[in-house]
Amino acid sequence: MILLGLVLVLLAGGAIALVASEETARYILFGYTFEFNSFGMFIAGAVTAAVLLLGIAMISSGSRRSATRRRQARVARTEASSRVARLEEEKRELQRKLEREHETQPVPRPVPRPEPEPEPTDRLVAGGAEDSRRR
Repeated sequence: MILLGLVLVLLAGGAIALVASEETARYILFGYTFEFNSFGMFIAGAVTAAVLLLGIAMISSGSRRSATRRRQARVARTEASSRVARLEEEKRELQRKLEREHETQPVPRPVPRPEPEPEPTDRLVAGGAEDSRRR
């Protein structure tokens, strides 16, 4: 919106400069000749003023919108960084609590487990173990 507003302001400024530079009511623009009476000049001036005001309004509206977006982004970044700081503090507190619990509890000794019996490695194609009693 800012860019379009700037284009409209420049267009209106060009029209004002064209009228100010001519000495008569006859204007040549892009090879075309325009000649206005007093009512035509009034309407052209009113249209030029409207375009100028529209351009200024678009520039100010676009500036406000981008400032609002920047403000919202800044607030979001601040909230995110404070949220991260709170989470980091909570993590440190939980680590301290875990370390205190480990210091107060005795270290348990591992219970020896009995050795499992080895599986027979002689298997048939169907997956069952070969029965040695059938021979």
